[in-house]
Amino acid sequence: MARLLRSLRSSQPVARFQRCCGLFPAAEEALGDPAEPRRPEPACGGGGRRRRAAAAGCGAPSGARSGRGSQGYAQKYVVKNYFYYYLFKFSAALGEEVFYITFLPFTYWNIDHSVSRRMIIIWSIVMYIGQVSKDLLKWPRPLSPPVVKLERRTDAEYGMPSTHAMAATAISFSFLIATMNRYKYPFEVGLTGAFVFSTLVCLSRLYTGMHTVLDVIGGALISAVLLVLLYPVWDFIDHLLLTSPFCPLLSIVVPLVLCYKYPKLEYYSPTRGDTTTILGAGAGATVGFWWNNQYAAPVYSSEKFQLGFPLITGTILLVVLARFFVGICIILLTRQLMKSAVLGMLCYRYKFPIGDLEARRRLEVEVPYKFITYSSVGFSATVIVPLLHQLLGLI
Repeated sequence: MARLLRSLRSSQPVARFQRCCGLFPAAEEALGDPAEPRRPEPACGGGGRRRRAAAAGCGAPSGARSGRGSQGYAQKYVVKNYFYYYLFKFSAALGEEVFYITFLPFTYWNIDHSVSRRMIIIWSIVMYIGQVSKDLLKWPRPLSPPVVKLERRTDAEYGMPSTHAMAATAISFSFLIATMNRYKYPFEVGLTGAFVFSTLVCLSRLYTGMHTVLDVIGGALISAVLLVLLYPVWDFIDHLLLTSPFCPLLSIVVPLVLCYKYPKLEYYSPTRGDTTTILGAGAGATVGFWWNNQYAAPVYSSEKFQLGFPLITGTILLVVLARFFVGICIILLTRQLMKSAVLGMLCYRYKFPIGDLEARRRLEVEVPYKFITYSSVGFSATVIVPLLHQLLGLI
C-alpha cells in the first residue's frame, strides 16, 4: 500500500499521461517519455512514425508553446494532439472563478432557488476545507521536468488535495442529488453527466501538470465523504439559513473569522485570497437567501423549466438568455464598483498606492477587500438581480 501511494504521489504517472495525450516538453520531444528513457518514442506520437501516431489519434506536431517550470522559468512544450489539448484546457476552466460566477447564478435565476442554495452551501464548505488542507499538508505539486506545466498562477499553491477535483465532484453530484426528485429526467442521464463532468475536470488537472494522481483522487474522495456527511442534514441547514433571525450575522461573522484565522505560510500563496473570495460570495448569497425568504422577494417559476428538451420552447430559451445576460452584467458591474471603492478606502487607510501588489497581499488589506467585494457580488446575484428581472418583466 505504501508503495502504491508513493507511486500515485510521484510526478512520473502525470508525465506518462501527458505524453499519451500528445503533450511533450519541447527539449525532450525527441527523447520520448522521460519516465522510460530507454524507449525511443512515447506511446502516442513520435516524429519518425507519423502513420502509427495518426492511427493512435495524435495530431500533427505543432510549434513550441510556453508554460512554466517548477523553478519559475519559461518552459516550452509541444502539442501533438489538439483534441486533448483543447478538451482538457476547457475542462480545467470548469473549476475556475469564471465557471462559478456563471453557472451558480444561472441555476438560481433559471432553474430553482432550492437547488442553487444547496449547491452554493456545499461548494463553500468543500472549497474551504480543500484550501485549508493544502496549506496544512504542504504537499508539493508535480516536478517540472518531467511534467509539463500549463498554468502559472496555481503553481504557487500546494497540491494536496486538488480543489478543482473537489469542486467538480461537489457541484456535479450536489446538482444531481438536488434535482433528481424535483425534475423529470432519467436518473442514469444525470448520473452519467455528473460522472463525466467531474472526471473531465479531474483528468484536466493531470493534463495541465498541476496535480499528481493522488491529489486528484484525494480531492474527489474528500468531496464524496463530505456530501455523504452533509446530505442527512441538508434540509435542516437550508431551513435554518432561511428562517433563523441570526442567519445574516452568522453568515458574515463566521466566514470572516475563518478568513482572518487562515493558516499562515512562510511565503505568499493565493489560497487565502481564493478562500476569502469563495467564503465572501457564499456569505453574500446566504444573506440574500434569508432576505428573500423574509421579505417575499420575486420567485422564479420552475414549472416551465423541467430539464426536458422537448419542453424548452424558443420563448423560454429567450427568457433564460435574457435573465443570464442581465444578471451577469449586474454581477460584473457590482464586482468592479465594489473592488474600486473598497481598494480605494483601504489605500487611504493604510497609505499605499493602489498599484502596490505587495501591499494588497497583506492580511489587513486582502481579506476585507476580497470579502466585501465578493459578498456584495453574492448579495447582488440573489437580491438585486431578481428585482431587476421583475422590473424588466423577465419573471
